[in-house]
Amino acid sequence: MTETTDLRPDYRISRVIRGNWQLAGGHGAVDRDAALTALLRAFDSGVFTFDCADIYTGVEDLLGAFRELLTDQRGAEAARRLRVHTKLVPDLDKLPTLTRGDLAAIVDESLRRLRVDCLDIVQFHWWDYAVPGVVEAMLALDELRQAGKLRFVGATNFDTPHTRAILDGGVPLVSMQTQYSLLDTRPENGLGALCQRHDVALLCYGTVAGGFLGDRWLGAPEPVDALENRSLTKYKLIIDEFGGWALFQELLQACRRIADRHGTDIATIASRAVLDRPGVAAVIVGGRNDAHVSANARIGALRLTQADRAELDHVLRHRRGPAGDTYTLERDRTGRHGAIMKYNLNSVVT
Repeated sequence: MTETTDLRPDYRISRVIRGNWQLAGGHGAVDRDAALTALLRAFDSGVFTFDCADIYTGVEDLLGAFRELLTDQRGAEAARRLRVHTKLVPDLDKLPTLTRGDLAAIVDESLRRLRVDCLDIVQFHWWDYAVPGVVEAMLALDELRQAGKLRFVGATNFDTPHTRAILDGGVPLVSMQTQYSLLDTRPENGLGALCQRHDVALLCYGTVAGGFLGDRWLGAPEPVDALENRSLTKYKLIIDEFGGWALFQELLQACRRIADRHGTDIATIASRAVLDRPGVAAVIVGGRNDAHVSANARIGALRLTQADRAELDHVLRHRRGPAGDTYTLERDRTGRHGAIMKYNLNSVVT
């Protein structure tokens, strides 16, 4: 049975959120009918919260079609339970001239694609802190909330000082989407505690590190050639920061031993470990098709023991990083982490 939690008294989500970045086409061709079937199966398994973004090509429109399919096949009451969280990610080049009208137009486009009159949560991202105006932009987004175009304002990938500035500026932040995994615990360096004090839920992506925290990589040699997609490249850099391939393999071995005791797989252990961290409301797990549905649903049913956590901690105490606040490495466009990011994606989204 998938767990649920209330972000606010009138807003309940599943603690496992179906991520849909893999349906944007960057991971290969997408079979639309198969994707809709997988989304329906995820909903039937108890995962009724779905994540997308304005920069995920075609995904908002796909989820809009899914809402109609759900209404047709499961009824209006089922469709009312559906939660869809989107992200609003203005291009880096547009930040200096971003206006209220620009934000309204992006929200209107998401409304059109998702085929709703009001968005559930809009999670705002700001690429460059050197460009002023982030709090003002989020206050403008909150004006759209007050106008009835979205229910809640969220954010994604903000560090602790800027999250504090947003809250101090009067933005009623309900959630913060952030990268968090056994390999990357940067939210524990201040952000998590701040969000707990202000009742801001952590919605965590990257819990399986793009698939690295999975059985496929147990005992595998360290990759030396180019990886198959940018996501894997990104998380391989996190493994390097964590302590390197040998320590990563120790972590996989510990996860596998725990998984054996629970009759499950490494990815489920890795996601459950994050779901149990203080302040974490939900984990965002991806999947391109039916094959991932049952595995994702198992996360909510799993209960780690004290011995399980001690076994993980035995490995984790040897990690070296990544150090610093959330998303700081990725914001350095001259560094290894930032150099692989794409900062102006809206021009290619349809």
